[in-house]
Amino acid sequence: MSNTNDKITGKIIFITIALAMGSFLNMLNASIVNVSLTHIAGNFGIATSKSTWIITSYSVAEAIVLPLIGWLTLQFGTVKQYIWSTILFAMASLLCGMSFSLSSLIAARLLQGVVGASMIPLSQTLIMRIFPKKKRGIGMAIWTMTLILGPILGPVIGGTITDVASWRWCFYFSIPLCFLSSGVIYYVFKKEYANEKFTKIKGDIVGIFLLISGIGSLQVFLEQGTDLDWFASPFIIILAITSFMSLSILGIWEWHHESPVINVRLFLNKNFTIGVFSLLIASAAFYMTAVILPFWLQNVMGYTSFISGKTTATLGLPILFLSPFIGKYTDKIDNRYITITGFIIFALVSFSTANYSLNVTSSYVSYTRALSGIGLAFFFVALNNVSLGSIKPTEIVAAAGIFNFMRNLGNSIGGSLFIPLWNHSRAYHHEVLASHIHSGNPNFLPIINSIPGSLQAKLVVINGLITKEAATMGVNDVLLISGFIILSLVPFVLLANKTTATVQDGH
Repeated sequence: MSNTNDKITGKIIFITIALAMGSFLNMLNASIVNVSLTHIAGNFGIATSKSTWIITSYSVAEAIVLPLIGWLTLQFGTVKQYIWSTILFAMASLLCGMSFSLSSLIAARLLQGVVGASMIPLSQTLIMRIFPKKKRGIGMAIWTMTLILGPILGPVIGGTITDVASWRWCFYFSIPLCFLSSGVIYYVFKKEYANEKFTKIKGDIVGIFLLISGIGSLQVFLEQGTDLDWFASPFIIILAITSFMSLSILGIWEWHHESPVINVRLFLNKNFTIGVFSLLIASAAFYMTAVILPFWLQNVMGYTSFISGKTTATLGLPILFLSPFIGKYTDKIDNRYITITGFIIFALVSFSTANYSLNVTSSYVSYTRALSGIGLAFFFVALNNVSLGSIKPTEIVAAAGIFNFMRNLGNSIGGSLFIPLWNHSRAYHHEVLASHIHSGNPNFLPIINSIPGSLQAKLVVINGLITKEAATMGVNDVLLISGFIILSLVPFVLLANKTTATVQDGH
C-alpha cells in the first residue's frame, strides 16, 4: 500500500496509530519494570542487585537483533515480519508475566528483545510507505514521538500498575495492544502479506557470531559496568576486549562479504553517518538527564518512584504537541537547521535550569523538564530525515535498523555514564563543602548550636546535609555536561548535505 496522493486520510491516521502503538510498546517495555525491580526481587526472594538483569537481558537481545533487521526482512518480508514479531512479542510478554523464577523471567525477557526488535524499524518503514511523499515528515514525527514517550512514560505506567495490581500486569498490559496492532496491519496489508514469500539468503555465520559477540559484550559492559566497578572487575575487562575485537573484525568482514548481515557500506553515505552518530551522542546526553533526575528525586529528595516519574514525565508534553507540527515543515526547511535549533534549545535549557537545590519544588522540576522536551522534539524529528533522507529505497530497512541500534546504544551509554559522572562530581563538592566546616567559619557556630544533641550527633546531621547538597550540585553538573555535549554537535551536523526532501519509500 503506497500512497501517491498528497492527502492524509483517516485511514492513514488509523494505520499510523496502529504502527506507532507497536513501536511505543517496544520502547515502553524497556523501562516499564524499572520501578518494579524491588517488588520482583521480593517475589522471587533474591537480592535487588540481581534483578537488574531483567533490564539488561532485554536491551542486550534487542541491540543484537536491530542491525540484522535489513537482512531478516530480505528473507521474510516487511509486513510479514512486523506482524509476526508483534504477535511473538505478545506471547513473550505472556511468558514474562507467568515467570516462576528470576531465570525464567530473564529467558522470557531475552525472547521479548529478540522478537520485538523488528517492531521499531519496521513500523518506521511501513509509515514511510503509507504516507504521501510530501507528507512523510508528519508520519516520521508521529513515529518519533512514540519512541521518546515510551521510556518517559514507562516508569509512570509501571509504577501505577505495580501499585494497583502486580508487577506481572506490566507485561500482560501489552498483550491485547500487540494483537490489535498486528490485526490492523494484517487487514490493511493483506495482499502484501500474501505476496511476501520466504527467500532463503546465504547465511553469514561468521558475521552473525561476531555481531552477537561484539554487541552482546558491549551491552553487558555498559549495563553492568557501574555495578561491577568498571575496570576494577576482570569480567568487565574481558567484555571490553571481546567487544572491541569482535566489532573491529566484524566491520572488516562485512565490508568484503558478498552477502553481509549488516550493510556497513551505508556508512559511505555522509548524511547517514553524520546523522546516526549525532543521534548516538545526543541520545547519550539526553538519557543521562532522563535517568539522573528520577534517581536524584527518589534517593536524595525522598520522592516515591511514582511521584518522581510523574514529576519528570512533563518532558513528553512538548514532544506530544510539537512533533506533528515540526514534521509538517521538515520537507520545507533544511533539516540540519531544525536539528541545530533543537540542540541549541536543549543546551540553553540545560544551562539555565542547572540550578536545582534541596528546596526545589516538584512543579519547578516538571517545568524545567517540559522546557527540555521542546529541544528534544526538534532534533529527534529532524535527525530522522538527515540520517535516512538520502538512503536508497532498497536499503531503507537496513538503514532504519542501524539508526535505531545507534539510538539504543546511545541510551545505554548515557544510562551507564551518569552514575560515574555524578559520583565523581558529588565527591568533589562534598570535599569542598566539608572543608568549610571548622570553627574559623563564622557561619559554623550558629548552625551547629541550632542542632540538638551531642557534638558527634550534630556532626552527623551536618554531614548528612552536606551529602545531600553535594548530590544536588552533582546533578546540576551532569545537566551542564549534557548541555555542552549537545552543543558540540552543532558544527558536526553542519557538515551534512542540505536535507529537505522526506525519507524515500521503503519497499
